[in-house]
Amino acid sequence: MTQAPTDMTTDPTGAGAPAPPVVLTPKAVQMVKTTIEQEGLDPQSGLRIAVRGGGCSGFEYALDFELDARPDDYRAEYDGLNVYVDPIRARYLDGTEIDYVFGPAGSGFKFNNPNAAGSCGCGSSFSV
Repeated sequence: MTQAPTDMTTDPTGAGAPAPPVVLTPKAVQMVKTTIEQEGLDPQSGLRIAVRGGGCSGFEYALDFELDARPDDYRAEYDGLNVYVDPIRARYLDGTEIDYVFGPAGSGFKFNNPNAAGSCGCGSSFSV
């Protein structure tokens, strides 16, 4: 089950408040918060979700921590966790659900991206 953001997403185009480009499950939110705490980061750190060229399928997901949003970011808040996506990357991520899974091969963030035409076996890269 995905968790709805608790505030409106900022639409940098000014055309209205669209659905957030990315949604996080409660488990993903908890694991991000746990990582912030374990790494000794500022508790106000937010999660930046991005896409960059690379990986075996052409694009790969990137997660990083930032204290402040950039002026044109889409922003959402999940249980006190700020999430930032810039509008260029948002088009590759639109409708993506991020979960945290545990399995026999290990644990990690799982990206369920409806825009991905293909992905590699490790699940960390995709093509459109």
